[in-house]
Formats: sequence, structure tokens, C-alpha cells
Amino acid sequence: MRSLIWAPKRKAVFAAAATALALVSLPVAAFRDGPQSIAPLAEALSPAVVNISTTQVAKSPDGVPLPKVPKGSPFEDFFEEFFNKRGGRNGAPQDRKVSSLGSGFVIDGVEGLVVTNNHVIEGADEIVINFADGTKLKVDKVLGKDSKADIALLKVTPKAPLKSVPFGSSTDMKVGDWVMAIGNPFGLGGTVTVGIISAKQRDINAGPYDDFIQTDAAINRGNSGGPLFNMNGEVIGVNTAIISPTGGSIGIGFAVPSDTVQTVVQQLKEFGEVRRGWLGVKIQTVSEDIAESLGVPENTGALVSAITPDSPAAKAGVQQGDVILKFDGKDVSTMRGLPRLVAQAPIGKSVPMELLRAGEKKILDVVVGRLEEEDVGTESKEPQQKDEDVAKPETVMGLTVTPLTDDLRTQLGFDKKVKGLLVTAIDGDGPAAGKNLKLGDVIVEAQQSQIATVADLNAAIEKVKKAGGRQILMLVEDSKGDTRFVALPI
Repeated sequence: MRSLIWAPKRKAVFAAAATALALVSLPVAAFRDGPQSIAPLAEALSPAVVNISTTQVAKSPDGVPLPKVPKGSPFEDFFEEFFNKRGGRNGAPQDRKVSSLGSGFVIDGVEGLVVTNNHVIEGADEIVINFADGTKLKVDKVLGKDSKADIALLKVTPKAPLKSVPFGSSTDMKVGDWVMAIGNPFGLGGTVTVGIISAKQRDINAGPYDDFIQTDAAINRGNSGGPLFNMNGEVIGVNTAIISPTGGSIGIGFAVPSDTVQTVVQQLKEFGEVRRGWLGVKIQTVSEDIAESLGVPENTGALVSAITPDSPAAKAGVQQGDVILKFDGKDVSTMRGLPRLVAQAPIGKSVPMELLRAGEKKILDVVVGRLEEEDVGTESKEPQQKDEDVAKPETVMGLTVTPLTDDLRTQLGFDKKVKGLLVTAIDGDGPAAGKNLKLGDVIVEAQQSQIATVADLNAAIEKVKKAGGRQILMLVEDSKGDTRFVALPI
């Protein structure tokens, strides 16, 4: 028994020793120069990477009065000088300048166009571009900035054409590809770091269109706005954020993909703002429960839970319960992927959209609209348990429900058109627990059929059982008018 266990280990030791001997026998010259140097690439690209210093005038609080000291006292001059520096003579408030540093890169050396992060220049009263050769240029104008993608486009007037760098395709980059970051970490000036792409399409909850490249190339404070290069010297990302408990690099940095940056920069240059596409649907993830009820793989596409009236989606014939699989020929691999694709689509363009409806694939043509910023603020209301309002409550699948009456609609703020079953209680140990349902929700559909009574719901459940299904798909609506799909086991 022991020999059977140890024999393979002896073989492994012998193999390792043989490998070591083979390595020792190689000429020392083979390792003298180390791995292939990227010095020529760094040298060629560094002149196009800039340091960005900003100055912002911060209003000082009311000054502190100068302490009273005897005239002619040796402390008179000391206190006067000290308090003049802090707040002005006799306590008069004095504005102070706050400076910060970041990075950027030149994309057009003739026009003097520089790209950086929006957060690098946000609120700045003065922006100065510092070049590798010591040249300084004041920014003439911020041509545009976009907080959602965290990108800003700056304009300087060069005395001679500046060194610029081209964009490359972030889509073509793969996990494991080598990348190089150049920037201004901690204000130290042009610094080069190398690593690989650790992951793509990262969502770090920084904004609605998160699609970051993750890299282990060292990125620190001051690198923000700097370029992430591929080994061809093309910009494939703009370094934007890090995850770090210390404030320094721990090998988890994020860059905005160049494909996104190019679209944003082009619109900032042309319009001074970003004009994003709009479809007019509310979507949700195809969870495991919902996927089973629809008969599709988990995390397939984007499930349409609501449609804005007169929107591009409504005009194209999109329906609640549709699962959008492709948009403009591109796969919608996750729910969050659809908003990014729609946002980047040209406004007014007619694009094909592939969707799944009742188990069948359909192609619809939709004309992309323009996204308008809207503020929506409505408080959610929960039902007040009044005996006269709750008519014939019944329990189904761990849910206590009652038909939505006119009184309940008024009390809870539902639209007059909303019909269905109001959820008044949820069994904490029942099948509905933890399934994205809450008190005050109204079940308006089950298996894409209208629900008005408990009998309607029970009929839908029986239909699923006869078909051999184990999940029932329900459409629920809250008092704000927001709808979503919920799948419950039966």
C-alpha cells in the first residue's frame, strides 16, 4: 500500500530533478536580457500622455478674529502674520485654492484635443496640461463632459503639433492580453506599469452603463484619466477606478473601454454633450425561476416587464413578457447589456431586434429614440389593513391576496386601469418568501393571462400543472406603476 502511494511521488521528484538539470545546462546568456523589453513602446507613447493639474477656488468660512496682544509685544508680528495667512487681517475671510492632479492623453495633436476623466476636472476653475517635456498649456475650453461614462474632452492651443495616440478596439481584447498603463500616480509624473486584462464587462455599480475592463496593471490615485494601451500602442481603455482598502494599487483597476470612449468623445466633439439612444422598456434579469417558467436558459437576454406608451418599443410592437435576445445584430448576453447597446445606437436609426415571445423567436424593427433625463419621485405605499377594504382574502402559494377594489386603488394610489389581486400578507416560510414580492404589490397577470380574481389565479396554476411545469410566471405592479415579473414554484 505504501509503495503504491509513494511510487508516483518518486517519479515526480525524478522528473523535477531532470527538468532542473536541463535548465541548469542552458546557456546563462539565454536569461541575461530578461523578458522582451517594452521600453521602445513606452518611449514612443509617453509624450502623448499628459499630467492634468486643476485649481478650484474654495470659499473659506468666516475668519477668526486676531487675538488681542499688547502693542509692541514680540508676539504682535507673529500673530498678525499667522492669522493673515489663515483668514486675512482682522479675521476677514479669505478664499483659498485647492489643487488636484490626474492624467490624460492627446488624441488630436493638431486640434489640441485631450481626453481625461470627468471626475478629474469636475468643478475646476483652471485646468493646466503638463507634458512630458515640461511644456504647460492652459485648457482653453472644456468641449464636453459626460458623468455617466466619466469622460471629458478638453481643448488646448498648441504652438506646434502635439504627439497623439490612436484608439484601438476594446472588443478585440481578450482576458489575458498584455496591457500597459501610463499616468501620473500620486503626482510623481509619467509612470509606466504593465499587466494583463483580468476580466471584461465588469459592473462595479459606478453608473447605468458599467462595462469596465479590469486589469492588474498598477493603477493608483493620479492615474485617473490616463490611457490603458495594448501592445500595438493603441488606447483600449481610460483608467478610471480602483478597488483598494489602502488607497494604493492591489492589482484591481478598472478602465472605461475604448469602444465606449470613442462614441462619447465623438458626440462631445460634435454636440458638446452625449445623446444616448432610448427604447422605452423596463427590463429585468431572467433569473433561474423565471428562466424555468419561460423555458429558456438562465441569464438569457433581457425580460421586458413594462413598456412606455408611445415609445420606440411600443411603436415597434414589443410586448410585456418578451425576452430581447439581440439588438442591432449584437447579442444581449445579460440584462445590463441591453441599455449599453441601446445607448450607443444612433438616434433615428432603424435597427432589427430579435426577441422570444411565447417560445417563438421574432424579429422587430425599432427606430431608436433619444433618451431624455427625467426625475421621477414617488413614495411607495403599503396597504393599510382595514376590514372594510379587504374583501374575501385568500391564501395561494403562501400569499394572502384580495381583489383590488376601488377603495383600495384610491387608498394606495393605483391607477384606475389596474386590476388584479392585492398582496396583503406573505408567509415567511412559504414558496413566495424571498421571491421579490412585497406587501402592496398587485398580481395583474399569471402565465401572461389577465388576473382579476383568486379563481383566475388558481386556473392559471392548474394550467401550468397539467403542462408539467413547476413554476408560474406572474406580472406584478406596485403603486408607482412599476411592473416586474416574478416566478413562484407550485
